[in-house]
Amino acid sequence: MVEAGKRFVCIHGHFYQPPRENAWLEVIELQDSAHPYHDWNERISAECYAPNASSRILDADQRSIKKIQNNYSRISFNFGPTLLSWMKDYDSEAYEGVLEADRLSIEQFGGHGSALAQVYNHMIMPLANKRDKITQVIWGIRDFTERFRRKPEGMWLAETAVDTETLEVLAEHDIVFTILAPRQAATIRSIGSENWQEINEQSLNTKRPYRCHLPSGRHIDLFFYDGDASQSIAFNGLLYDGRNFAERLLSEFDPNDQGAQLVHVATDGETYGHHHAHGDMALSFCLDYIDKDPRARLVNYGQYLTLFPPQYEVKIHERTSWSCYHGIERWRENCGCHSGGKPEWNQKWRKPLREALDWLRDELGVLYEKESKLALKDCWAARNDYINVVLNRKDPVLRKFLSEHAAADTDITKVLRMLEMQRHAMLMYTSCGWFFDEVSGIETVQIMQYACRAVQLSRQFTKIDLEENFIKKLELVPSNLPMFGNAAEVYRRNILSNKTNLQRVGVHYAVASVFEEEPESLPMFNYKANNISLVKKEAGEQKLVVGVTKVKSLVTRSEKIFAFGVVYLGKHDLICHLRMDPDMEKFPGTESELTAAFMDGRLGDVMEQLRAFFGPEMYTLWHLFTDEKRKVLDQITTRSLRELEQSLRYTYNRDYPLINALSNNHIPIPRAYRTTFEYVLNADLTDCFTPERIAIKSLDRIAAEMDRWGLVVDDPDRIARLAGESIFKEIRRIEGEGENTGRIVRLNKVFALLKKLQIQPKLHKSQNLYFEFAMRKKDEQGNNPDWIREFVILGINLGVRIEFD
Repeated sequence: MVEAGKRFVCIHGHFYQPPRENAWLEVIELQDSAHPYHDWNERISAECYAPNASSRILDADQRSIKKIQNNYSRISFNFGPTLLSWMKDYDSEAYEGVLEADRLSIEQFGGHGSALAQVYNHMIMPLANKRDKITQVIWGIRDFTERFRRKPEGMWLAETAVDTETLEVLAEHDIVFTILAPRQAATIRSIGSENWQEINEQSLNTKRPYRCHLPSGRHIDLFFYDGDASQSIAFNGLLYDGRNFAERLLSEFDPNDQGAQLVHVATDGETYGHHHAHGDMALSFCLDYIDKDPRARLVNYGQYLTLFPPQYEVKIHERTSWSCYHGIERWRENCGCHSGGKPEWNQKWRKPLREALDWLRDELGVLYEKESKLALKDCWAARNDYINVVLNRKDPVLRKFLSEHAAADTDITKVLRMLEMQRHAMLMYTSCGWFFDEVSGIETVQIMQYACRAVQLSRQFTKIDLEENFIKKLELVPSNLPMFGNAAEVYRRNILSNKTNLQRVGVHYAVASVFEEEPESLPMFNYKANNISLVKKEAGEQKLVVGVTKVKSLVTRSEKIFAFGVVYLGKHDLICHLRMDPDMEKFPGTESELTAAFMDGRLGDVMEQLRAFFGPEMYTLWHLFTDEKRKVLDQITTRSLRELEQSLRYTYNRDYPLINALSNNHIPIPRAYRTTFEYVLNADLTDCFTPERIAIKSLDRIAAEMDRWGLVVDDPDRIARLAGESIFKEIRRIEGEGENTGRIVRLNKVFALLKKLQIQPKLHKSQNLYFEFAMRKKDEQGNNPDWIREFVILGINLGVRIEFD
């Protein structure tokens, strides 16, 4: 019988999303495929990252929450740095939950945090040159240290892709361990023995750590996860039942081995909630089950190494990974690995695409070294330290960086352009660009967008244009889709058309200023606009905006002054003119003439004067960046829909008695009337959740009407989100105003009405808030029994069961 004190379980989650940010704006633009969320990061965070920071354990009847816990604090995990950067800005609650989990794990696991670092932008390390390997590791460590406030013990390699040179770089930078797949181990022997034993993924004992001695004399420790159990979690339904999940892990121990054993698994973290709905709850139950079971205890890798240092050493199979049976060919060859969506397609595009990017990387490296000779003391050391600026672009950080790396009187914009060029030259190697099936897929377009940005930056500080030759190389990259033919056409259609510079930002600002009350408060992503002059005039629906603004990049610090004139004719009909570096002596006169002509209703003169001062080139609403364009079009559409709604509401009110009479006499109701009623009632339903308070009386009426006429909610996901947000606000008010029984009674009525409408509100945040509030109330004395009764009913409605004495 194995001693329980020597049996341990560790579950590792690799949490990562490919960068989706626009390469110029550094933000993720609207992705309709993620509806009702803004983008896929937001959707996956709602389904996985946030739930795992406050996951639920249900009671015996599986109907109510009895416990909420932070899963991250009891597993081993890594988050991609680019994903954490997004979470910090767009899901700060989940982000703080991840950081807090690491602090909690340090207390639980003997001073060892559960968070691992990751190579910065998920580059396939064996295919990277030595310089990029070093920078990827340094940036991953610095990003980790900045966020978690400690040095990492372990580092996750993208796709667990490994070679000896990569391990050398990890060890050189004080990384203690990494995690690999069992098939990546080649030979083993006990430390001190002379004889090596060949093994494979079936014969390798994954329940122990291994030491890998490196040619430099350094070493690094390796954990090889349990492949079969990991496969069952990710693909074979083990997450359907948390108890089965736990028992499967506990059954993996070898009863004949009296030594220490570590059963550990590794999967994509998105398995727990995104790939498998409620996977976070299965994980939560499993962790709680193992925590209470005397047969084993939870551990993380750092603590296990301290308790049981490696007794065996290992040599790896070079250039291998966890997601390609052919080694690392998935990222450079048509090896047969694909995502399965289109089995008739091939991936012959992978090799020439990598060759094109390798060529570009090397050309950019030559330019960087040449142009930086007089500007930077050591260009590659500067690149390694540039992560400090990427993490914090404020002026004091930039000044410190320049004082350490730049020569005196250096052109700051040129230095920043060179370093940004290098950053994008690494981002273009993000592994997802090769993982899927087609070169025109969004992940591959994303890495080509980074390449385009790198080329653009190189042209801004040299007279050399690499783009023509780069496009020629892309012509050799075949597409499976006849509409494209090759990657060069993908590049022209999907990337060059979206390329941005200061002028494009100026156009965006000018057009958006028509619709914004305070244009200077308009989100400009990583740019900033400051007005020098701005005049806005309105004549009915028509508008004129004339101004001068300075647009500055917050990344490269480059700036330009633009004059602009915009005429809005109504709906989506708009004409914009722009001029860079305008004649400021002539501009005031032009501004006055334009304003006078517009106010006199002389639109022909306005157009003529715009062309005379600004030139013939015109821009329209379609030149706005995606999110602002959608915002403006939504405003325009909403106004039109309100007019349509008024017309339909008039019919609804006027003919309601007639429809009622038809219904009472069992006469079929014409489809046009049913459509009208459904439209009006759905508009009213949305309005129930948009004011500060939930309109319960209106909600009651709408539920009754929809039930009576057999109508349906046309966008249940959107209503579910709106209802969830409103319920959360109501619980906040309940928490803040004392024992107001009436407010809880009214809120409890909402749940019955939503059920009648077949709406399941998004309650995750409300459940968290209720649970925390209830725990505090349990400790209080003298609670109003009527309030407690209704509060318990509220918990039942939320799916949270708290027992009050």
